[in-house]
Amino acid sequence: MGRVFVAGSINMDVVATADRHPRVGETVAGREVLYFPGGKGANQAVAASRLGAKTTLIGRLGKDSFGAELKTFLGAQGIDLGSVRDADTHTGTAIITVAASDNTIVVIPGSNAQVGADDVADVPLAKGDVAVSQFEIPLPTIAAFFRRAREAGVMTVLNPAPAQKMSGELLALVDILVLNETELGFLAGVELTDADETAKIIDVARKLQARADQTICITLGKRGVLALAGREEVAVPGHAVKAVDTTGAGDCFVGALAAQLADGVPLRAALAFANAAASISVQRMGAGPSMPTATEVAAVLRAG
Repeated sequence: MGRVFVAGSINMDVVATADRHPRVGETVAGREVLYFPGGKGANQAVAASRLGAKTTLIGRLGKDSFGAELKTFLGAQGIDLGSVRDADTHTGTAIITVAASDNTIVVIPGSNAQVGADDVADVPLAKGDVAVSQFEIPLPTIAAFFRRAREAGVMTVLNPAPAQKMSGELLALVDILVLNETELGFLAGVELTDADETAKIIDVARKLQARADQTICITLGKRGVLALAGREEVAVPGHAVKAVDTTGAGDCFVGALAAQLADGVPLRAALAFANAAASISVQRMGAGPSMPTATEVAAVLRAG
């Protein structure tokens, strides 16, 4: 089995729950405040590790109380933290409001902004491994990481969120692009919504493809997942569940997909597994702590 290497953000999520989101300029009474380990990189690493993949996280933490708590939590998940370095600023923080199962998020990068090319230069990548990243660390760092990965014959998986424009050079380094329909539309310069027909979504994905063998996976929440794998179209149906907190669902999907690919699982089966994993995560509060185990995902898949 290959290993999963995640270069990405590590945050403390400060979550406020309320009956509804405030309008601009409005104050509403909240129910409670909660603290959860988060950050897209950390979430994806936790998901992969809990699902059985040997996982290394590459990133930075501040030398503050949040940094110490996060290091303790991530180490307890079995993640290799040998490539997590100290930063000379505060630990990344996300301020999240959860109301009616939906969330709004403000991310303050902090230490994540200091993750640089030097941090990924010595990562021991080998054929069969999977290299994962997202857009909460500097894009030049991701490009350096993926260049090293492709030189080593390692599969690259990019989750371009939060959405921002990227160079054609970076996109060409990506083997599997995982994003939702809004992010796909942003990158392709086309407005898409979750109500658009699958044919339109696939057509936009086809126009975005940087290489003929590139795979683009579009997560559609309760509608499931669409993928354009080279020229092949793949559809995985969604799971009907009662969502409690959707924070981290996309990260769960990415981590689960990476774990499956590192284990040599074919793409279609890996997508179905990742989709089931994400359906479990939305039924729990928090990002990192909501990631399921392989046993839990297997039970969902058996139940259909």
